[in-house]
Amino acid sequence: MTDGLGGYAMGTVAGLRTRRYHGLLVVAAPGAASRRLGLAALDPVVRIGDRAVRLGTDEWAGGVVDPGGFVFEDAYRVHGPGWEPGGDWYRGVYARDEAARGLNPVEDLWAAGRFTAELAPGEAMEVTAAADDGAPPRAHRLVADARRRARKLARQAGATDPVARGLAVAADQFVMGTPTGPSAVAGYPWFGEWSRDLMTSFEGLFLTTGRHAEAREVLLRAGATVSEGMLANTADTGTLEYNTADAALWFLHAIGRYVTVTGDLDLAATLAAPMDEVLTRHRHGTRYGIAADPADGLLTQGKPGFALTWMDARIDGRPVTERQGKAVEINALWVSGLATTAELFDRLGRPHDWTSAAARAADSLRRRFPRPDGDGLHDVVDGPFGDDATVRPNQLLALSLPHAPLADPRVVAVCRRELLTSLGLRSLAPDAPGYEPRHRGGPAQRDRAYHQGTVWPWLIGPFVDAALRVGADTEGVLDGLELHLAEWGLGSVSETADAAAPHTATGCPFQAWSVAELLRARTRLTADRPA
Repeated sequence: MTDGLGGYAMGTVAGLRTRRYHGLLVVAAPGAASRRLGLAALDPVVRIGDRAVRLGTDEWAGGVVDPGGFVFEDAYRVHGPGWEPGGDWYRGVYARDEAARGLNPVEDLWAAGRFTAELAPGEAMEVTAAADDGAPPRAHRLVADARRRARKLARQAGATDPVARGLAVAADQFVMGTPTGPSAVAGYPWFGEWSRDLMTSFEGLFLTTGRHAEAREVLLRAGATVSEGMLANTADTGTLEYNTADAALWFLHAIGRYVTVTGDLDLAATLAAPMDEVLTRHRHGTRYGIAADPADGLLTQGKPGFALTWMDARIDGRPVTERQGKAVEINALWVSGLATTAELFDRLGRPHDWTSAAARAADSLRRRFPRPDGDGLHDVVDGPFGDDATVRPNQLLALSLPHAPLADPRVVAVCRRELLTSLGLRSLAPDAPGYEPRHRGGPAQRDRAYHQGTVWPWLIGPFVDAALRVGADTEGVLDGLELHLAEWGLGSVSETADAAAPHTATGCPFQAWSVAELLRARTRLTADRPA
């Protein structure tokens, strides 16, 4: 459960804290770039006559699981009702999932004290934790308000079945307020605000759910941050990083989708200057070698040591999938961004020369990217080592986006055959060099596998769009993801999953673009399904 400010409460069904990120009150700084654990857990004990029943579950260094194994600095007992201050330290609290991820799994927690109450059958004891100075509302009121909000979100999204209602609530968990307007957290529990994730998730989080006023504010806020034609990727590292080749292009896509859904052409007029800046700076050149090639109008990007596309994992400062050159999804976004801007500027009566640029780039993409064997598209062309024919899901965007330059059923076929799984698409075909079947181990091992086979649920959105564009079968492609809603981050969709069956979920248990694209794809398939 999130607080709409980047903070959250998170744990396991059993109550065992298996991650150091677990807590009942985790408070975020503005923008969710940093978080602090305020309340790790409540450890309830029910006494019935002389029998004590411990309802809390803890694990301690050395492999001991509650109720035994920990040491109090002072032994003490509590008598009587109400609050009794404590002050003891629980040493060596163990988080098994952190150990599995190669991170420090041990921490010390301070026991602030105890609450006691005598309860008759049917009565409840309420405990409320808050980060501000005011008196918080009663716990039962907070729960009732959350249930009312969930019903309102479902109605606003037009949800007509339990899965749709659940996804509307799941999408809401990522939306947050900031001092400068609404935004979204990329994923819980460790991500903050990332512009690429925000713009990729935009349609599913805000438009599919009927949150048009917030959607408008998100775009206005983003437009005010454009620098040299780029959006800052993230501030999670403590400083703004303009190290993404696609966030600004996804921004143009989001504007186009917003105007299409809402008819609010005034928003396009307000953002015309930053839209023009994005295209102009990309055409003539901006940071990290991002520029249109005068020879063919395609967008090239990259600089040694950097990974600027969404496949951005690095180990010891070195990219795993550098993809320097003309990447297929970057150019699909470039073509769509040029055409979207041209269309909107025509409607606004604003002079421009983006129509011809879009047509030229589209023609070049159709000519340069098909593989010699006709089985799908190159992933990158004109790179430092030539053309890369590796089978990756990025090629789907050349069919899935508005103004997509291709409608080749062979692209969908190769992605279905090599990449499609029950939880999304693999990031690399299993027979490719460097393929990693499991997304497991320490940070370096996981980063090595991150885009080298690991399944990404968000890619189901582009797959569905591409399949519908070419008339391919989509029956059952979302079934596994709908089942997944009850097996990992409950009610939500994980960031990633193992490339090999049974595709066990990995990464963030709650990921914005995974939820957003499942919600968007499901809504589109439902709308396209015959009555």
